[in-house]
Amino acid sequence: MVATDLPTSARAIAMSHDVDGWYATVGVHPHDCDGFDMSTVAALRELAGNSCVRAIGESGLDFYRDHQPPALQERAFRAHCRLAADLDLPIVVHQRDSLDVVERVLREELGAAGGVMHSFTGPPASVPRFVALGMHISISGIVTFKRADEVRATAAAVPEDRLLIETDAPYLAPTPMRGRRNEPAYLVHTAAVVASVRNVSVSSLRATTTRNARELFRCAPTP
Repeated sequence: MVATDLPTSARAIAMSHDVDGWYATVGVHPHDCDGFDMSTVAALRELAGNSCVRAIGESGLDFYRDHQPPALQERAFRAHCRLAADLDLPIVVHQRDSLDVVERVLREELGAAGGVMHSFTGPPASVPRFVALGMHISISGIVTFKRADEVRATAAAVPEDRLLIETDAPYLAPTPMRGRRNEPAYLVHTAAVVASVRNVSVSSLRATTTRNARELFRCAPTP
């Protein structure tokens, strides 16, 4: 469960303790980084000490909505990257209209644990650059949208050992569930399209992405 600020970080941890096989991230989304400072980093560090926390984020840069000044977003993003590197945890990265700057920051700050480009919509040509940095590429319900040909091409281009799929719930419900509140059950529709463009079976894709997620986030199989 991916957090977007300090309260949701604490809530993700609390919920993860209630269900076997659930894990949490801790982080501050670029939309919510107003007031981000070293005390925020200290709070995230303390939260990250919990046994169910498997990643830092969601952090990154959003120059489309631009709810916070770009300089503040980048400062917060760099702090998240440094915290993840210090704790040897992967980072969950949000990017929108900021691909080149995100790549530069990751090149300068990313730790050995790597991370994931979440709900990735970059072009196929960008995939090798982020993979070379140590990132996984996660495909959301956007891949099912009628006009998402480039996202489908990107999904086909991701190396097998770096591919993930996701909900981005409660947003980005896949076709044919568009307009509804997204939920994990709808991931089957995303998986079907990704499997199709990669010319593999859904069961094969499920095994691949489950294995990749467990390895990236160091999660044991659910009993």
